[in-house]
Amino acid sequence: MLINRTEALKLLENNLGNINLIRHCLASEAVLRALAEDRGEDIDLWGITGLLHDIDYELTSDDPSKHGMIAADILADHLPFESIHAIQSHNALHTGIERGSDFDYLLAAGESITGLIVAVALVYPDRKLASVKPKSVLKRMNMSAFARSVPRDTIRECSKAGYDLDVFVTLALDAMKGIAEDIGL
Repeated sequence: MLINRTEALKLLENNLGNINLIRHCLASEAVLRALAEDRGEDIDLWGITGLLHDIDYELTSDDPSKHGMIAADILADHLPFESIHAIQSHNALHTGIERGSDFDYLLAAGESITGLIVAVALVYPDRKLASVKPKSVLKRMNMSAFARSVPRDTIRECSKAGYDLDVFVTLALDAMKGIAEDIGL
């Protein structure tokens, strides 16, 4: 049974206290909804999966190998297997659960691109997403010292789901611009 968005947001807020982490989850939700719409997938399923993908982040901060695994336990009665697998595999480096489906690749790439887009917005004088252009994000993709913690290779996995990087970046940026006020940008 799919949890509805209101219930999902309440569950997220009950498990996360950090406002920036909640904003990251909201941005990930927006990106995943846009990707689902673009591909003709279930917008609510993809969006809620994006929203809840880091629900266990604060619980697992001391042990990255559990990030995604505890989320699977929390969400087992709320999301279908495909969502649970995507959540577990978005942290494949630490869980060992490999990505295989387009959903897996796009959750990982989609939640990763949000960090780069936010970092780009924060270097602008107005610190607003409205000022960010796709070419600025693409330029900084190649600057390894910029937003060093953002995994560029994971973002590039969008190609495994059929997206050119420039199209993917544009779609993600537009999605985040649509909720800029909700994420403080």
